[in-house]
Amino acid sequence: FISLFFVSLFCRLILRSTFPFFIHKVPIAKGSAFWIPVIQVIASFNFLLAIVMAVNFLKYKKSHWWLSCYVWAVWLEGPLGFGLLMSCRIAQAFQLYYVFVKRRLPPIRSHMFLPLILLPWVAGAAVIHEKKPLNYRCHFGTYWTIPVVCLHLLYVAVLMGFTRAIRHIEFRFDELRDLWQGILGSASLIGVWVFAYILNEIHDNISWLQVASRFMLLLTASILVLVFFSISIAQPLLSQISLRKREPLELKTMGQVLGIPESGLLLQREQAVDIDPNEPLDKLLLNKRFRQSFMAFADSCLAGESVHFFDEVHELGKIPIDDPVRRIYMARHIINKYIIAGAAMEVNISHRIRQEILATTDLTHPDLFTNALHELTQLMKMNLAKDYWSSMYFIKFKEEARMRSCEHEMEEMRGYDFSPRLSSVNATDDPFHQDHFSRGFTQHSHASYL
Repeated sequence: FISLFFVSLFCRLILRSTFPFFIHKVPIAKGSAFWIPVIQVIASFNFLLAIVMAVNFLKYKKSHWWLSCYVWAVWLEGPLGFGLLMSCRIAQAFQLYYVFVKRRLPPIRSHMFLPLILLPWVAGAAVIHEKKPLNYRCHFGTYWTIPVVCLHLLYVAVLMGFTRAIRHIEFRFDELRDLWQGILGSASLIGVWVFAYILNEIHDNISWLQVASRFMLLLTASILVLVFFSISIAQPLLSQISLRKREPLELKTMGQVLGIPESGLLLQREQAVDIDPNEPLDKLLLNKRFRQSFMAFADSCLAGESVHFFDEVHELGKIPIDDPVRRIYMARHIINKYIIAGAAMEVNISHRIRQEILATTDLTHPDLFTNALHELTQLMKMNLAKDYWSSMYFIKFKEEARMRSCEHEMEEMRGYDFSPRLSSVNATDDPFHQDHFSRGFTQHSHASYL
């Protein structure tokens, strides 16, 4: 029963983490947005497996070093289990604090912050491994149980401190809710878990108490893992997907997710505008239809990153200055997608401009990407623009603009022409007009006769 429960729990974690990528075809993110959730799954697996092995739910002979109590009850359950799981959550809360409260990128990357926050667990496990305080049943004595429990509570308190600092931010997604679920779930279970842990470690001579405490340890740890684990909070697009939602994903861009007006949409009745190739390219790109045509041409040349960057920065400009939360979401999305070295669509800008953006002290500043836009516009003008004017994309764009202009003129003519006139259909072919015309002609003849 315990083995089936453990396997089903781990399968649920795997399903929850991989569901968006396989069902909704969401592209896999790079950086901490991907590997932190992966580490959370691994830490959850280590934590539950270590409890199963350390409390002797499975009988085995300790004939090898990797079956010793210090491997399962110290290293796998501590630094690689509960400690790693809590450290991932603290790293995510640390990111949210700096991005939304300080309004700047964190001063230390997650791949460096995570090992740093995990150091107390590693140091504690090393001390225990050196002192050898465990007995043959993998139990601590009273002298060691108190500091081990305090270390667990310390990480919960640190997570609560970061979460309390961001409680006033009106998040548009589930970042804060996920953290609070984890904190409330762990806080409600931590008392039962600590009580069962103490009973299991100290009173190892009472058989029925050992069975009850071991069962409570595994049960509370399993519920804690289920409550504590969720899909990455670093990707708002992923937070829109739920296992309870069966409808297809319709939000394809960050602008649509944030509710930016007319984001990614082309109005069918938009009035056609004449495009003059002699005008500055940055001014021409403000026209949405021209920008879409130029973007398609750039993508065909495998050089569309600059145009996509211009389009998303243009969407950022639609968000009001007095809406800092949405501006931070959009700015962080642009940085992760275009600015960070090795990003999915990294743009070709100078190192100085890139560092200015990454070291900004205000992610909501209206001129955050202005210098980068100037550099990329000059590159597009020298490379893409010259070939675009002679391409089939521009010819197709002019033809569509001419057709829209004709349709607009016809709509105006129909809108202003209200004069009553006879039908152009012959009376013999128009039964409605024939009846009306016959009655009118008969009355006119009768009046003339009189």
